[in-house]
Amino acid sequence: MRDLKILFDNNQKWVERKTGENADYFKNSAGQQDPLYLWIGCSDSRVPANEIVGLEPGELFVCRNVANVFPHTDFNCLSVLEYAVSILNVKHVIVCGHYGCGGVKAAMEDNHLGLVDNWLRHIRDVYAAHRKELEAIHDQKKRYERLVQLNVLRQVLNICHTTIVQEAWARKQKVSVHGWVYSMETGKLEDLNCCYSASDQLESIYKLKIE
Repeated sequence: MRDLKILFDNNQKWVERKTGENADYFKNSAGQQDPLYLWIGCSDSRVPANEIVGLEPGELFVCRNVANVFPHTDFNCLSVLEYAVSILNVKHVIVCGHYGCGGVKAAMEDNHLGLVDNWLRHIRDVYAAHRKELEAIHDQKKRYERLVQLNVLRQVLNICHTTIVQEAWARKQKVSVHGWVYSMETGKLEDLNCCYSASDQLESIYKLKIE
């Protein structure tokens, strides 16, 4: 507890700063959350979701894990998505990767790290699917950055292929799924021009006939 005193001190200063700006800040924040966005990002401590997009608590629903992966069988990810789409009625789901991602870098190497290797297998699958394109990129950094992008694009599709999103589309709910990348070196977001808002945009094998 004593080792963490600095965090409590920081918390007190933060509370004082926020209430100094707005005496009702926490009273308002404690009300019902009503976010328009679900952010699926990396656990990396250098990628603070709310700060990057300039949103306050309650305005952005967040799910983070190593390398912003969304496996179609992961119940944590699916539960977050269902709650965001079906209960909170978010309008936009954003998958945001970032350049310099340690998880993506590890997936490009053959080092044995432990349990996380099983998680990184999802990214290795992306690499295998795009091997020809990636290995034609001789600059290692550019290859690495391209895999960051391809990983985001794959996770966007994984989200679109879920029953959760397709059921929402079937009931005419407006939900769009986007793919972005964040640059830690510039602080700027990059839109990968990837946006899905209807099942008609999916390959036929993934489209479900939902009444």
